[in-house]
Amino acid sequence: MVFEKGMPLKVFRVKSKNEWKQFVLYPYSFYRDDPLWIPPLRMEQKKLFSADKNAMLGNCDYELFMAVADGKPVGRAAAFVDHHYNQHWNEKTGFFGSFESVNDQKVAFALLRACERWLNDQNMDKMRGPISFESQNWGVNIDDFESPSRLMSPYNPPYYGTLLQSFGLQKSKDLDIFAASTQDYPLPERFLRHKEWLLQKFNLSIRSIDMKNLTRDVGIIVDLSNRSLSNNWGYAPISQMEAEGIANDLKPIVWPELVRIVEANHKPIAFCITLPDILQLVKGCNGHLFPRAMFRLLFNLRSSRVFRIWALGIVPEFQRKGIDTLLYLSIWEALRDIDAYVEANYILEDNYAMKDAVIKLGMEKVRTCRIYEKKVNNRAV
Repeated sequence: MVFEKGMPLKVFRVKSKNEWKQFVLYPYSFYRDDPLWIPPLRMEQKKLFSADKNAMLGNCDYELFMAVADGKPVGRAAAFVDHHYNQHWNEKTGFFGSFESVNDQKVAFALLRACERWLNDQNMDKMRGPISFESQNWGVNIDDFESPSRLMSPYNPPYYGTLLQSFGLQKSKDLDIFAASTQDYPLPERFLRHKEWLLQKFNLSIRSIDMKNLTRDVGIIVDLSNRSLSNNWGYAPISQMEAEGIANDLKPIVWPELVRIVEANHKPIAFCITLPDILQLVKGCNGHLFPRAMFRLLFNLRSSRVFRIWALGIVPEFQRKGIDTLLYLSIWEALRDIDAYVEANYILEDNYAMKDAVIKLGMEKVRTCRIYEKKVNNRAV
């Protein structure tokens, strides 16, 4: 819908079941005519905003806002306080996310102002975002508007950055996305020799996740994640409940050989999770699981050719020793025979060591996602 000057605009807190459904499903109408947007499964989107199905919401106080003009939706946004995050960093940071808006300052500002007021009421010092209720789905895309949407990654119109900046939000952090084709960059022999040297030097072994002992391995990855990433900008500790929820969601799509755990002297010290981008499989299904998407996920999952390196962590005592390169090499070797397109999504802009590792593997930067923030007046806003 186009918002025309003079239209009465109403922004309200989502209360009823029908309003909640309108909020959750708004992107399906907003992006309906965008050929590059691939609708995610509706059932998964509904789970994101259900406190009994998304463990992250159990750590948060949150509010959902909808913007309506002439009786039709023109935008949405969520505001939330992640108590785990604030306790971990000893901050009073509030977040906004799930932001969608027509290209109009009046609509965008009304939604952002509603989020700011709510965060002010929660006694927050600043608001940061967009941050989704979906793990690792952070920021807005600011420089790649010719690629299709990717799994658990921001997708938005080109004008979002301008709207957010016009509201007074400033850059907080850029997240860099790198990508390459496995067949466009065959692994140099020196990398394979370096791999063998690392394995011997630190008495390392690499294994895939054991789907028969998934609970055990999820626990290992949670421990490694919290130990290795706790000082990373924006990180909030993952609870076992959150991890189990994520594992249950990802279990049907995981390729076990792409979830790798590194052990030194038989003790876990690093992990890497690479996921097939199932959005490419459900294209054309308009977010509906039945019948086509279900068939494709059941029988065509191994036909995936687009992948996302979704998470990687190395305990502090083994950082800057080449373990990240070792993990990337193991993923490259697993995918080298199928001409896969792989995204390292995302790497913090100032994580130069990790950026150097992917560049050496032949990856190039393809996209930037930006997170914004502004101070919240602890007065009426």
